[in-house]
Amino acid sequence: MANIKSAIKRAKTSEKRRVANSQEKAAMRTAVKRVDALVLEGNKEAAQEAFVLATKKIDKAAAKGLIHQNKAGRDKSRLCSSHRSSLIRD
Repeated sequence: MANIKSAIKRAKTSEKRRVANSQEKAAMRTAVKRVDALVLEGNKEAAQEAFVLATKKIDKAAAKGLIHQNKAGRDKSRLCSSHRSSLIRD
């Protein structure tokens, strides 16, 4: 543990941010999994709502620097293609 007051404060702040960032990334992953589950289930209306929410969470994580911009684009592209395929499958 650090001895200097500012270093102690920095360690506490870093830990709080680490936990918050971890929760944000977990929520993003859960939203993506929810879309995938609804697509497999065939519930189109709920999948559409979940898709919008998941893309927002992905964009927010990228804006905060939790994930890279390229990963955000890749994730959204994959999510969109799976979502579209469910709409076409009729």
